[in-house]
Amino acid sequence: MISLMKCSTSSLTGSAFSTRKLPLAKPQLLTFSTIANVEQNTAPSQLSSQKLLYLSSSENLALVKRKRVTECQAYEADRSRPIEINIALPDEDAAQRVKIGVYFATWWALNVVFNIYNKKVLNAFPYPWLTSTLSLAAGSLMMLISWATRVAEVPKVNLDFWKALFPVAVAHTIGHVAATVSMSKVAVSFTHIIKSGEPAFSVLVSSFLLGEAFPMPVYLSLVPIIGGCALAAVTELNFNMIGFMGAMISNLAFVFRNIFSKKGMKGMSVSGMNYYACLSIMSLLILTPFAIAVEGPKVWAAGWQSAVSQIGPNFVWWVVAQSVFYHLYNQVSYMSLDQISPLTFSIGNTMKRISVIVSSILIFHTPVQPINALGAAIAILGTFLYSQVHYPLLLN
Repeated sequence: MISLMKCSTSSLTGSAFSTRKLPLAKPQLLTFSTIANVEQNTAPSQLSSQKLLYLSSSENLALVKRKRVTECQAYEADRSRPIEINIALPDEDAAQRVKIGVYFATWWALNVVFNIYNKKVLNAFPYPWLTSTLSLAAGSLMMLISWATRVAEVPKVNLDFWKALFPVAVAHTIGHVAATVSMSKVAVSFTHIIKSGEPAFSVLVSSFLLGEAFPMPVYLSLVPIIGGCALAAVTELNFNMIGFMGAMISNLAFVFRNIFSKKGMKGMSVSGMNYYACLSIMSLLILTPFAIAVEGPKVWAAGWQSAVSQIGPNFVWWVVAQSVFYHLYNQVSYMSLDQISPLTFSIGNTMKRISVIVSSILIFHTPVQPINALGAAIAILGTFLYSQVHYPLLLN
């Protein structure tokens, strides 16, 4: 390795090297651009350098004039910035599909179980206001225990969050009680057939109250929804006006719940599980005084004794089951919203109604006429078509 050299004007020989001792300077590395500048400013026969030059090999020591010097630039990775590589791995996609499938299966199963036990309780204990209150109380208690034991992360919310949540909770309370009143008067299948008409209420409320306009395919998808619900209602063997109006009011209330949630909850960073937990707690506080005023403890005590005497200890299990499963199925549905798109969720909700209608008919042996089944099928098909034409527009 040659650390210091001085070239004469004649030739490069051993005598040409200077034996004068120079103070050692800090070694420096010459780049190709430096060599290029030297060659441009120095004649071929008068090349000299007083800087330390490190050479990788003596074979590269050729001081003849090159016709062209290429400047090389190297790229050094900036280790302070991570390299972003977006590669969709097949295993990750498969795992996500399995996760969504588990969410849907759990959601549908919990909803079916809730509806079965809820109807059993209402048949023996026809007090929907207390039944609705117990459902919210069970979920609120479960989440408070989860937060206290750190099983679930405590949500970081402030006063603005609770203010924005209040109208959502009011609409949720009305929709929950109205649906329970409906199921106390009519078959579970009929309630869910009418509740499949919720998209029609959503479009009508958004159009007339909010001034929103929708493409023609969205309006056309409402025709089978409205027509199917009407056909199912007219041909229902055990039709009850209170049950029918309860389902209709529930649809309207849940539409306003979604509107208030979209308008007031923007920017609120709360997980789906904690969001529904806070919603349940506030709904419980709203519902409890109204439940006491409408039905009252005396009526509840008499009805409870009558139900226990008829059913036995299993009645207590029915009440606990319908309360717990109500919270679980709603919690899973809100958690699934964190993982899937609104379109996928709407399709899953449609399939959920089908599973509830079919299972309730089989378990409770609900008499169904062919024309009634046709109306239900048309309404559910309309709901599916609505999801196909409405939610893709939201993504564009």
